[in-house]
Amino acid sequence: QVQLVESGGGLVPAGGSLRLSCAGSGSIFSLLDMTWYRQAPGKQREWVASITSRGTINYVDSVKGRFTISRDNAKNTVYLQMNSLQAEDTAVYYCKAAWVDRVYWGRGTQVTVYS
Repeated sequence: QVQLVESGGGLVPAGGSLRLSCAGSGSIFSLLDMTWYRQAPGKQREWVASITSRGTINYVDSVKGRFTISRDNAKNTVYLQMNSLQAEDTAVYYCKAAWVDRVYWGRGTQVTVYS
């Protein structure tokens, strides 16, 4: 069983930055493929960025050049550095872990960007 806890969300002005963290429990963190999703009010959950256990990284086009995903397996943590934030980035951000046929979700952290 893997438990995920997101943190780092908050209220930030447009153009600002935040760094989200997702801390995982358990001894298999380095084997997990980690993904950040977000869900804005009234919209479907959207994939934002992912990093595999081997370090392969991908981003949705709307955040390329602004967001950076990384992981620190020694700390069982994955990060999402978000720069040049825009109002459209306002959402609840969720962390997901996947391993073999198992999927685990965190409870999310709210990011609100105001202009």
